[in-house]
Amino acid sequence: MSLTRRQVSVAAAAAVPLAFAGTGTAQASRGPRTLYIAGDSTAAQKYADAAPETGWGMALPFFLRNSLLVSNHAVNGRSSKSFVDEGRLDVVLQAIRPGDFLLIQFAHNDEKATDPTRYTEPWTTYQDYLRLYVDGARERGARPVLATAVERRRFDADGNSVPTHGDYPAAMRALAQEKRVTLLDIQALSLALWQRIGVEETKKYFNWTAAEQDNTHFNPPGAIAVARLVAQELLHTRVLGPQDVRRLDEEIPESWITWPQAAA
Repeated sequence: MSLTRRQVSVAAAAAVPLAFAGTGTAQASRGPRTLYIAGDSTAAQKYADAAPETGWGMALPFFLRNSLLVSNHAVNGRSSKSFVDEGRLDVVLQAIRPGDFLLIQFAHNDEKATDPTRYTEPWTTYQDYLRLYVDGARERGARPVLATAVERRRFDADGNSVPTHGDYPAAMRALAQEKRVTLLDIQALSLALWQRIGVEETKKYFNWTAAEQDNTHFNPPGAIAVARLVAQELLHTRVLGPQDVRRLDEEIPESWITWPQAAA
């Protein structure tokens, strides 16, 4: 399904200036590049009506310098399948250019076994859909980067942080190895982070409000914490260089997060 011209314009408007991940003057002379995010609600841009819910993609710019563009196409409720079926990957691939990056994070909604519009099976259709992102980026000279899905807040009776994504992270790891794609293991890193923070303190990182106790979506501290993991891993895996990142060890004020009004 193709998106309307208005929907394409809205998606393009999600781009915000960030630091370039270049590694030399020859790359820099080609102008800014773009890091595209394809994903779900945990990464997505949130608007004023959803505050204080915050996607980690909103906080990623704080950790990157000012010559890379980040275009956040992550959307609430999407799986690797529905993102493709709705034409959203087409929008990204129409815009992406040689030297750009495509950061791919899905699993939360691929797990919806009762919803045929979103469900994928980890070792078959999930990997098949991810290949579309990887191959599509490479065919256009861009670099795909796979990111395992950030973990939910779930603890057992002994206070141990519990994984919730079943075989999806393992399936993505296997695909990354098969396709020789850089992998950011955000699932493992976030699981360890929630374990360190603990049962009660992690409530301060998720969208716990008077209205709901949300153990999936983040508030500003949680989005900042996960964005920091993403930036650190982009550096650790050498997708970015030391000159491309900033503030990895600095406190980021919550007030830097803002929620624009939704497009009319």
